[in-house]
Amino acid sequence: MGKTDQVIAIEEKFGAHNYHPLPVVLAKGKGVHVWDVDGKKYFDFLSAYSAVNQGHCHPKIINALTDQAQTLTLTSRAFYNDVLGEYEAYVTDSFGFDKVLPMNTGAEAVETALKICRKWAYEVKGIAENQAIIIVCDGNFHGRTTTIVSFSNDPDATANFGPYTPGFVKIPYNDTAALKEALEMPNVAGFLVEPIQGEAGVYTPHDSYMRDAKALCNAKNVLFIADEVQTGVARTGSLLAVCGDCNCQQACERQETTYARPDLLILGKALSGGVYPVSAVLADNAVMNVIKPGQHGSTFGGNPIAAKVAIAALEVVKDENLIQNARILGARFRKGMQEIIDRSDLIVKVRGKGLLNAIIINDEPDSSTAWNLCIALKENGLLAKPTHGNIIRFAPPLVITEEELDDCLAIIDKTVSEYKK
Repeated sequence: MGKTDQVIAIEEKFGAHNYHPLPVVLAKGKGVHVWDVDGKKYFDFLSAYSAVNQGHCHPKIINALTDQAQTLTLTSRAFYNDVLGEYEAYVTDSFGFDKVLPMNTGAEAVETALKICRKWAYEVKGIAENQAIIIVCDGNFHGRTTTIVSFSNDPDATANFGPYTPGFVKIPYNDTAALKEALEMPNVAGFLVEPIQGEAGVYTPHDSYMRDAKALCNAKNVLFIADEVQTGVARTGSLLAVCGDCNCQQACERQETTYARPDLLILGKALSGGVYPVSAVLADNAVMNVIKPGQHGSTFGGNPIAAKVAIAALEVVKDENLIQNARILGARFRKGMQEIIDRSDLIVKVRGKGLLNAIIINDEPDSSTAWNLCIALKENGLLAKPTHGNIIRFAPPLVITEEELDDCLAIIDKTVSEYKK
């Protein structure tokens, strides 16, 4: 038995079977590349679901991690530490909000936003206790906690995990009329939405959807809650996906003609460059001040390592022009993919924004074609993963160069042209 098979066998024996990974065992990463236990080199075209936007093991982020780890790791929030305030000032300035509530994982941040929204509904908007409704979208993916799966459409996420948490109403995604109708219901507190639905197959709404949704929410005094755990931090060619088709340069300018400002912004994943679990909810004082001591928290949320790592991760985005790189190379990737599609009947469409893209396979959603194509891509040196059966998501680290992107397009072209169903 080879080393790859040995490692997989150990996981299969001792680990819960809650994931179905591609059969590759990774041992090292640097920039846009990863290496398996046998030393084979791959392009990473998933970036840990967009957590590794700044590339694997970025030296600046790793230095921030190791320096702080040798100084002070955790105090809990029972005491102040000398790093958290610096981070809070930096992140709120970067994204343009009054306050941040630091957490660890994306799902924790979503749960935090839901709690803030409900508390605001009762204490500020005046909705009767336990009557608040939060609107969500069909096809959503916001995490896997009990509350969050209660409003999922995915039967794998929901089956046999009930009873489910009430208080949520689902509407079609990318449907302004449906949102307008839902907002007429009594007791609506918030609208929770992904600017692009990543897990649903990089479902990209029409250009004005976020701005229209924000305006409708404003008109009804309803909180507009943007889950940017996967789409945020430069992935879509803007600092945030709610920035729309902006032309910002190094920093987010929050351009008036394109920006749909959330009342609650949820971040995670690339907020740490994939180096450490860091998530955050940002809001202005009128919303965030409903949270008082003892009402929400986390032992690890806002710890010194997380704070230093997040500052470094955001500095890398700015210093290395990752917003513009994602914008320019994303367009180049979709153009190159369209040329491949024009020569093949295996793929019917490419869609996405920036360097968050997906291809639609010409087969049924329950077919194995997308999986088999990902296995073939792996053999040719590129790692990607299907989502929803006949869709493959392509999301390389944002540090990828034009030459590297062209090499990846050549691998995809070769794999598609040689593929036999």
